[in-house]
Amino acid sequence: MKTNQSKIEKLISELCPNGVEFFDLGSVCNIKTGQSVNKIMIEQNKGEYPVINSGKDPLGYINIYNTENDPIGITSRGAGVGSITWCEGKYFRGNLNYSVTVINKNILNVRYLYFILMNSQKQINELSVFNGIPALNASSLIKLKIPIPPLAIQEEIAKIINNFTELEAELEAELEARKKQYDYYHKNLFDSKTNFEIKTLGDIYDFQYGEGNTIPTTGGKFPVYGSNGIVGSHDKYNSEDAPVIGHIGAYAGIVNWAKGKHFVTYNGVICKIKPDINPRFAYHLLILQDFRSKANAGSQPFVSYNLLKKTQVKIPDISIQNKVADTLDKFDLLLNDISIGLPAELKARRSQYEYYRGKLLTFNELKI
Repeated sequence: MKTNQSKIEKLISELCPNGVEFFDLGSVCNIKTGQSVNKIMIEQNKGEYPVINSGKDPLGYINIYNTENDPIGITSRGAGVGSITWCEGKYFRGNLNYSVTVINKNILNVRYLYFILMNSQKQINELSVFNGIPALNASSLIKLKIPIPPLAIQEEIAKIINNFTELEAELEAELEARKKQYDYYHKNLFDSKTNFEIKTLGDIYDFQYGEGNTIPTTGGKFPVYGSNGIVGSHDKYNSEDAPVIGHIGAYAGIVNWAKGKHFVTYNGVICKIKPDINPRFAYHLLILQDFRSKANAGSQPFVSYNLLKKTQVKIPDISIQNKVADTLDKFDLLLNDISIGLPAELKARRSQYEYYRGKLLTFNELKI
């Protein structure tokens, strides 16, 4: 990377020693609105072409297209206003997405423009209006100032940043593959030849609701768990090294592992493991039940004692429990611990990408 950066610096000093010229976006690109589309239209005309509209992900897939080899778009309305989209090949551009089409590719590299727009997200948001439905007017967007160095510099910058995005995509694909593998092992905790007993969760856990309807404010060294993770700290504890299940509210049914001594509020269920069961194996059993989808519906979803206690599970020999727990714990660390494994690597690469994107796409304006 250092060599590439030096190459760019050399090119800039040779080709634009006085700085880089900035242009209005509208002077180098045509900006147009896509065509009207809605979910009913997509449902009645299903096909292979993605529909790019107000979000970064496709609204759906349709059997016609109105765009080809014109990948850059900017969301014009809604919660995602100002978001930059990139979609290659043939697709259908909706009426909530502006096309940003380069007029002369001998002057402006399309991929470089995409990265410049990504790096200009703050300025684009400042051009938007948020009275009522958020909106970005084309008359404002065309005035966005963008730096356009010589084409050789643009191409070199695009090449470097592409390397980062490709590496990030590879890591994301690897993480997704490992998640699928983890889900498979979770659903198949042991093979069909394994001997096991059928028990209820009530046989292996003592469940009880946490204490107090409010988050403790006295402070202290013990973390406080509510329905979805740590929400504060307290000077006393009521559980230790055990799962906490969201009891009531939007997070009812979510399972978290609470390490060490901790305090659980009424929004969580204290799970005290009984003897002769591997605690981590029992924790993975809880996750497997997907209590969130089974929570009693209503204005305040909740997970009942009755549901928890009567759920039947398969319990193998302790040696099998230990093996299963060890395998799933390794997957859990690899997939979810941001300090190690794939999440840490992905976080590092994203930080590196943001750093270099900002570094490479920041220019001094032409000195006259």
